[in-house]
Amino acid sequence: MSPRSASVNEELRRRSRERLLQATVELVAERGYEATTLGDIADRAGAARGLVSYYFPGKRQLLQSAVHRLMHRTLQAALEREPRPTGEDAGRELLARAVDAVLGLAREQPRLIRTHMAGILQAEGFVQCPEQQRLAELLRDTLVRYGSQDVEQDYPMLRALLMGAVFAELLPGAPMPLARLRAELFQRYGLDWELGVPPAGGRPAER
Repeated sequence: MSPRSASVNEELRRRSRERLLQATVELVAERGYEATTLGDIADRAGAARGLVSYYFPGKRQLLQSAVHRLMHRTLQAALEREPRPTGEDAGRELLARAVDAVLGLAREQPRLIRTHMAGILQAEGFVQCPEQQRLAELLRDTLVRYGSQDVEQDYPMLRALLMGAVFAELLPGAPMPLARLRAELFQRYGLDWELGVPPAGGRPAER
């Protein structure tokens, strides 16, 4: 049997890494962070346990990469959803979809996203990884389509506003309603309420 080519080996490594990331999302959402071990993740992914350490320095870094992958895929699906926006308002529709995708993911996966945000506040902080870079590229491109004249300044602000809204949405004991958070973000960026995917219940009452 002839040895596998470099491209085949690279594809196998990519698939193994993807399975580990998906298994991490599933298990932490089901069991919580502390109850999920690296061995559990490897078993769910059908991978050798040593492979986890080969790709990731630890469980916290693995979780951040896994959630960034989920966020990237969720955001990409929202931006590419049919009908594709066209015309001069396309950028505003895309930004509305981006906001809705992030807030919606926090609503659908509260345990996972709460754990992710808690990890970011730990000593090791924010993990720079390929998944996070792809997520950043999508948000940056969305801002360009929206009409940003200074993405280097506008992207960190959008990221901070989204993270703040997610924190407020998931704050134990005192969560803010998604509709109110959405309205504040939409007002900040001059987006019409009807753009994106408006939540059930309609626009919150004006204060």
